[in-house]
Amino acid sequence: MLDQLNSELNFTQKALNLRAYRQELLASNIANADTPYYKARDIDFKSALDNAIAGRTEGALSLARTAPGHLAGEQASEFSGALKYRTEYQSAVDGNTVNMDVERAAFGENSLHIEALLTFLRGSFKTLQTAVTSQ
Repeated sequence: MLDQLNSELNFTQKALNLRAYRQELLASNIANADTPYYKARDIDFKSALDNAIAGRTEGALSLARTAPGHLAGEQASEFSGALKYRTEYQSAVDGNTVNMDVERAAFGENSLHIEALLTFLRGSFKTLQTAVTSQ
């Protein structure tokens, strides 16, 4: 019983973490819309989620300390291996590839998916609470 509950919550946790990571990427793209030579980035959610569920970290690299005097690098995100550059629709004069219409639409869609996952999670906990208190 607990294994089944754990696996179901694990999937929702991975999906929510991945959606939050994508939201950060989209917000970064929007924030850098006027930055010269900035390249818009995004992830393929389906393949990244499949890799996260399977426990694979696709291309994620972390820094290694080769000498005691070196500073430890930041821990690479679990999903950073799925990071890709967005396809350029129309080139800008300054080399920026951010298309605000695409970014806003993706941001709104991702927000909607986050809300749906949270609603699903809330319903699962409510069902579990009902099952526990009804005994």
